[in-house]
Amino acid sequence: MKRYKLLAVMLAVAALAAGCGQEERSGRETQTEETGGAGSSEQAGQTEPAEEAADMTDGETVTNASLPEELAQIPREYFEESDSPGTLVELTYDTYESMSYEEQDQVLKKRAIVYLPYGYSEDEQYNVFYLMHGGWSNETTYLGTPERPNEFKNVLDNGIADGKIRPMIVVCPTYNNESESDSSSYSLALRLTENYHNELLGDLIPAVEGTYSTYAEDTTAEGIRASRDHRAFCGFSMGSGATWRTFQYCLDDFRYFLPSSGSLTADGEDGTFRYANNEKEGNLYFLEQEGGTHNGDYAMEYFYNGLCWIWQ
Repeated sequence: MKRYKLLAVMLAVAALAAGCGQEERSGRETQTEETGGAGSSEQAGQTEPAEEAADMTDGETVTNASLPEELAQIPREYFEESDSPGTLVELTYDTYESMSYEEQDQVLKKRAIVYLPYGYSEDEQYNVFYLMHGGWSNETTYLGTPERPNEFKNVLDNGIADGKIRPMIVVCPTYNNESESDSSSYSLALRLTENYHNELLGDLIPAVEGTYSTYAEDTTAEGIRASRDHRAFCGFSMGSGATWRTFQYCLDDFRYFLPSSGSLTADGEDGTFRYANNEKEGNLYFLEQEGGTHNGDYAMEYFYNGLCWIWQ
């Protein structure tokens, strides 16, 4: 594996509820809250591919902005419909049953919800942000559907219109396998998220980036690797576990990883990460939301903060 500069942005919540002055929050994802902390991110990230990525090139940056000292709340008006709305598209593609993926003898039809920014043009190239749901959820959890968009779609529209978020393609897939209820089984979801890189690289990315205008000149393995600077993976809760697995297996193919409220544990040597709030000086940043709880509303806040920084 080539030695790449990487950035893992850990946006997590504190285990203790202290109140944050907002209205009561609720969300579909209400699993027991994990404790956020720098220790959990260090354990999770130090897998074998990450050790090979420790050799970074000073000054090699794609995102020039600095990350915030604390997580910002989403402006209330961003939840309202925008005058410059993007478009949601249902993208269907073929993949294979997760547990027997290598045999490729059981074809599955799957769907991803794709967000195209306002003014999307085939004459421009777009970065791609892959956003994975957590437990008890599916590909419609964050953005909804073209017929019934969710409020996070409005957040994207308004953030892009205000210049806080770069125009980009956002893709919401699912690690659900043969049933939409797969994500409600913790043990099964752990296995599915560990396997997900097969579908991600073999089927989803070619389907998305072979259809829409991105920086990938083609969707061969070489073409995907060559365009890694323009691809990010993010997730919440079990989707955060999927993010760490993507980091473990797909470091050649993604530049940015934004796990939130979920970690893995693995042994690793010190020196893999350098902590800094900017890409020039380091490759890991970690924030906690004081008073945050483990639900979908806070998940949107973590995504929003990452989106306001990435590729700026």
